[in-house]
Amino acid sequence: MVSSPASTAPAADAVASRPLPTYRDVEQAALRLAGHAIHTPLLRSPALDRLTGARVLIKPETLQRTGSFKFRGAFNKIRKLVEEGPKPKAIVAFSSGNHAQGVAAAAALMGLPATIVMPADAPAIKINNTRALGAEVIAYDRYRQDREQVAQKLAEERGAAIVRPYDDPDIIAGQGTIGREIASDALALGLPPEIALVPAGGGGLIAGTGLALKHALPGIKVYGCEPAGFDDTKRSLEAGRRVANAPDARSICDALMATTPGELTFALNRQQLAGGLAVSDDEVMKTIATAHNLLKLVVEPGGSVALAALLAGKLDVKGRTVAVVLSGGNVDPDLYARAIAQAG
Repeated sequence: MVSSPASTAPAADAVASRPLPTYRDVEQAALRLAGHAIHTPLLRSPALDRLTGARVLIKPETLQRTGSFKFRGAFNKIRKLVEEGPKPKAIVAFSSGNHAQGVAAAAALMGLPATIVMPADAPAIKINNTRALGAEVIAYDRYRQDREQVAQKLAEERGAAIVRPYDDPDIIAGQGTIGREIASDALALGLPPEIALVPAGGGGLIAGTGLALKHALPGIKVYGCEPAGFDDTKRSLEAGRRVANAPDARSICDALMATTPGELTFALNRQQLAGGLAVSDDEVMKTIATAHNLLKLVVEPGGSVALAALLAGKLDVKGRTVAVVLSGGNVDPDLYARAIAQAG
């Protein structure tokens, strides 16, 4: 993918040029997803509570279909395309891996062929899983090619609909079902969260989750969590406009390497978020091991950033109830083994 200089604002952001999703869209997405997506549980860990001094509610989307939250938005989008018509001949998407798997699974369920444009250096497990779900994979160089241009050409050639990874109202609404479930389950437990920590890449997950959480719990403070160097949401919130990451930025968090926040996602996030938090790769590696040891959950680097922000003390949470989203668990086995080994 061709990146822009960190100081560049891609567009004016006072008002998004397309309609933003509403909570009603999240409710409609929940109806489409019923019986297809997993309603992942809220988990408690006394050890994690003692470690942080907070009441921690873990939302493990690592247990979601395809191993990440991405199935929610992809299925909502594709089912809506099929049911509201005209039905596309095929689906094309671009993704570093988790959206790829979500789209592949959703397209197969709706009887459509899928082609996914993926970085050549994406984790092998994500490429292999995408193919195993029946999709064709087209590799591209993320540092030299524009994935959207590659996908657009394929879509035109094949009469396919493009399912974007985050900057789409139906994708955002599908991801919003996570916030809807968190609020419902937490209220049933008598533990309404005061703070929510959510991973942020292009911003679809946190935009949708924040939309639903703020609807149910207006006073909740929602924070976007990102890897250092790819903290474009944090810096965009501070600047009041979308800014891009530096072209030479690198991170082990392959799922969170969007160049800049989306137009729609940032329009929502600037309204909803209390701020952004950034974590280092070292903090992420330690968190992967902690999730393994304390929670018995396999979490990938990008999926662990919200928990990493909590464990690294990026926010004062003592005595508070905090919801933390673990967004994915599709981790390269070698990297996972290194994280466990480094933790001793």
